[in-house]
Amino acid sequence: MHYFTPRRCAATSKIMYHDRAKAQQAADRSMVERDVLLWVYRCDYCGSWHLTSHEPGSYQRMRAVSRASKPHSRKRGYKPRRR
Repeated sequence: MHYFTPRRCAATSKIMYHDRAKAQQAADRSMVERDVLLWVYRCDYCGSWHLTSHEPGSYQRMRAVSRASKPHSRKRGYKPRRR
């Protein structure tokens, strides 16, 4: 028996969808079958469409918050001295 193996993006390892409509159908199917909410986005690396569990725009907000939370040293294992 032959099983269909979907093509995957080389950069992200996510399933590649040819157009937005096919990706949206897969997202809707996952909501019905598994009760999982997924969003559709166009990949910057391969140009095809992928699914994500992160709300659109949430990744940029997470990165902005993590940068502003504390100063970061580039030196590995660095601990400032206590006085």
